Amino acid sequence: MKYKTLAEIETRKAAILKEMEQEGADLDALKKEMDELRENAQQIRDAAAKAEEIRKAIASGAAGINVGETRKAEKARKTVDEIRGSQEYVDAFAKYLKTGKDEECRALLSTNAAASGQIPVPVLVDDIIRTAWENNTILSRVRKTYFRGNLKVAFERSADPAYVHGEGTTAVTEEDLSIGIVELKPENIKKWIRLSDEAVAMGGEAFVRYVYEELTYQIVKKLSDLLIGGIANAGTSHSGSAIGIPKIAGEPSLTVVPEAEANLTDEAVNPVVIINRLSSAAFNAARVAGNFAVDPYDGLTVLYTSALPAYASASDNAVWMIVGDLGGAQVNYPEGEGVIIKWDDLSEAEADLVKVVGRQYAGYGVTGPGRFCNVKKAAAVTT
Repeated sequence: MKYKTLAEIETRKAAILKEMEQEGADLDALKKEMDELRENAQQIRDAAAKAEEIRKAIASGAAGINVGETRKAEKARKTVDEIRGSQEYVDAFAKYLKTGKDEECRALLSTNAAASGQIPVPVLVDDIIRTAWENNTILSRVRKTYFRGNLKVAFERSADPAYVHGEGTTAVTEEDLSIGIVELKPENIKKWIRLSDEAVAMGGEAFVRYVYEELTYQIVKKLSDLLIGGIANAGTSHSGSAIGIPKIAGEPSLTVVPEAEANLTDEAVNPVVIINRLSSAAFNAARVAGNFAVDPYDGLTVLYTSALPAYASASDNAVWMIVGDLGGAQVNYPEGEGVIIKWDDLSEAEADLVKVVGRQYAGYGVTGPGRFCNVKKAAAVTT
């Protein structure tokens, strides 16, 4: 199927990535469709580039065409996404990052641009941010929302089960229900880099890609680490404002993952194993000792993070592994999942350096009870 806009293509790509994770998915067909989508996207970009060449020819007064009227008609025919996907808009956005002046971007957007506030980023930037999310194996699995301000999520601390009520028998007891509220309070997650004057002099797309890829990767990684840290440091019992996560003691073995998995509820439908990559060596040793007969991960997907210590170097009682369904975690973006860029070309001007600060506003936490189990390193036995 051919799509008309890059936004439609990106929506379908995201759907394909989710389908690939489903059991029994036809991976070959999905990969083929992904390749076709890339070709489709390139065709759209090529068409936009060709239209840009025509626009420049018109701007130079070719064939005596009324330039002003033709530009108006051209802008009217283009959607916001098509404008954001053009090379001309990328170049204008690069100038905006360097100067803070957005007039050129707003002129290209014409009547589609808001009179004030943040201007839309190019499609290229959306792609970079989406790729950073998809490549982060942890955050790509959590629930994302976009509510303004603090987000309060209710969870069930305790409740009576349902009853069977026979006809003519005594009425069932009223349910004893206790509710807790998790509040996701957004925080500013920042990363800044220094750029040389030579880097600043790069052309439009190369410059935008360089800045956003570096800052977005680091911000997404930090957010992932903060979420993992929040899970690992959670208490073991529910409170009125936090979900408790059970904790067991264990070492890398053939039984520790199934034991942790047994502490999850049936709402944990897609559990994974989260460990430091160095801990995998100890699991491999256990697998070899068992003559390769048993998968130590019990068939679960293994995700790696440096936010957890390796088992060998972990302190006593430190959480070194998490088993759970990341759908029980949530990230809320009050300002959207974009990265806001701020430019400082004065504080280190004497060194010919420019400071670029990236900021993302996000709240995060565990909002699904029964979805996780922490595994800690047992304290050494003293004699």
